[in-house]
This record gives sequence, structure tokens and C-alpha cells, in this order.
Amino acid sequence: MTESFRRSGEYENAHPYVTPPEGAQQHASSPGGPTGSEGRMSPANPANPVSPASPVNPEWPPPPAQPPAAAVAAGPGGPGEPWGSDEAGGAGGAPRKRARRRPATLLAAVAIVAAAVGGGTAYGIQELTGGDTVATSATSTTVVPSSQKGTVSGVAQAVSPSIVEIGATTNAGSSTGSGVIITGDGEIITNNHVVSGASSVKVTTSDGKQYTARVVGTDSKKDLALIKLENASGLTAATLGDSDGLRVGDQVVAIGSPEGLTGTVTSGIVSALNRDVTVSTDEGRQQQQQQGGGWPFEFGGQQFNGDTGSSTTTYKAIQTDASLNPGNSGGALIDMNGNIIGINSAMYSAAGSSSSADAGSVGLGFAIPVNTVKADLAALRAGADG
Repeated sequence: MTESFRRSGEYENAHPYVTPPEGAQQHASSPGGPTGSEGRMSPANPANPVSPASPVNPEWPPPPAQPPAAAVAAGPGGPGEPWGSDEAGGAGGAPRKRARRRPATLLAAVAIVAAAVGGGTAYGIQELTGGDTVATSATSTTVVPSSQKGTVSGVAQAVSPSIVEIGATTNAGSSTGSGVIITGDGEIITNNHVVSGASSVKVTTSDGKQYTARVVGTDSKKDLALIKLENASGLTAATLGDSDGLRVGDQVVAIGSPEGLTGTVTSGIVSALNRDVTVSTDEGRQQQQQQGGGWPFEFGGQQFNGDTGSSTTTYKAIQTDASLNPGNSGGALIDMNGNIIGINSAMYSAAGSSSSADAGSVGLGFAIPVNTVKADLAALRAGADG
């Protein structure tokens, strides 16, 4: 268009269409040149202003009723840049820089969107009490740094700060187990048989700090318990993954405190899924077996590590050959992205040994699927059956 455009949006010339000299271009507003009724520069001869009183060519269409939405002529910024753009529309004809989208800005925007999409697999669920947020993953979220992805050392480094040692004192004595931090203010998931009947519970984090804990809720039918540290904040919470996505042969890592050896790391694979594991729900029997170091369970119609008694419960478990020993109970079974996919709960000790500690692991361990934990979390926070 040939019209010059004020910043206020008003048109200065009531007759923008004038007869150009022969050979002149039709689009002719010059940035920074004279504007308004004082005169207009001819595009063919900038030194010769065109009088606003020049007759209008009757063959040309009348001026548009509304200002054009955008100029289309090539402007000072190059092809596609309109005349009267920010570069040429400054007061007094002084050029003014037009804001341009910088490649770095676009790249940053793309990175943010990509992060949002990538992080869309990880979400925080708000349970009903206290507004505590548990980091969970609908699929598989990478917790391990990319440079160490797929390595046992990378998983250990990323997840170890979220695994604790639990010392429980009962009327029968004391026992040691493990637990997984699920909130920054000190909620910890462990096995019911680790804290069953405990008169006091002490917790040691990976950095050596010790806390007193209280039992919030237990579920003997699933062998799960929730405890809460006193006066804790800023802890590293684990990310609860998706056990439904596991496949036989997947690599896994186990972290716990076997025999009080805090932060012990072992590795293996998922040996089988949906194993029926039966454990005792008798509190007195749980306490006695914990003192002896072995946790009795039934599998495939046989009893291991002692007698489970008449009061039992059965749950579906993940079978793993990662080395588990007494004290691993309540600890984490982790995928290679650093997500918790199970809570270790039972391990087989070879028959004929004087104790399970002497026998050690024979590569037959079981873990409660993390999806069972997530489904039970609200009930545990409400006290469950404990």
C-alpha cells in the first residue's frame, strides 16, 4: 500500500492513491521521509514530492473502508518486511529496532515443551491427608542421570538417598529392616512384619542421620506398613514406578540393609511375575521370626524359613534373583531408570542351615508390586488395620 501509517493508527492522507509518474512503482511510502499533507516522496524520484492535491486516477479503485491489516510491500527489513514497521516508524524518522525472535529463545521454548511432554509420564498424586505429594510414574520415568542410564551404579547413586534402615524394638527384642522414603517430610513405606508390634522405631537415613518414627498404619494382609519420621524435612523421596509394565528378564536393582549393612546394593533380573506368596499375619509369630532373622513364607505349596502358622495371607509378588537377605525386608526393588517397582518382602534361605544369615541368599526373592503399594497408600495413611 502507498499509505504512511502513524503509530496512533490514523491515516494522514485522505487521498492515498495518486497517479504515479510513468514507470514508477505502485507501492511507494519511504521510511523516515516526509509524511502527511506536507508532501509525499515519489518512489521514482525521491527528490520530487507528490502533491496531495494531485488528481486521483478514476480507473483505480476507491480507498479501502478500513486500514489494511498488514502491508505486503518489501520494506527496509528485506522481503516480507512491511513499510511503517517498527524499524522505520520511530518518532522523527529515527529507526527503531524491531523485536525479533531469536533462535535461542525459540530453542528454549522448544526445550520447555519437550520437558513438559517428557515429564508428562511422571505426575504427583495428592492423597487425602496432609497434602503430602508422592512422586509416581504412570510409565517409566528416568530418575538416573542420562550419562549413567542403564547402569547399576547410576541407579544406586540416584536412589540410595531414598532408602533407609529401620530398627524396631518389641517385647521380644529388636530387629532390623529397610524402608523407602516416599515424601520429603518423612513418610516411609516398609513391610508390616518389620514394625509389627514395635514399641519404638528408629530410622537411619543414607547420610547417617537418625530419626524417631511412629507407625501411621499397617496392612497385615498385604504385608505393608507406613511410618512417619518426626521433625523431618527436605528428604529425597523415591519415585514410585509402574509394576504393571514389568517383563520377565528386566534388569533390577535391590537396595536395603541386610544384617544391618546400610545401603547394600545388589542386582539381578525379574525372574517371574504374579507369584502367589503366603506370609503370616500373626503378630507374635512375626516378632519371633524377625528376631531369628528369617521371615517364613509359603510358595508352591511349600514352607520356607519356618512355619507360617495358621493365620496367613497371600499376595501376588514379583520374583527376582537379586540377592536378598534378612534386613532387606521393606527395601526397594528398582528398575534401571531408578523407579521403585517393588517392596522386597520375602527371601528364601537354604534349608539345613542354623539360620538364614548363615545360609545367605540363593537367588530366590520376592517383592510386593509397587502398584499394590500405591493402591493401598490412602488406607495406610488412614491407619488401615493397625
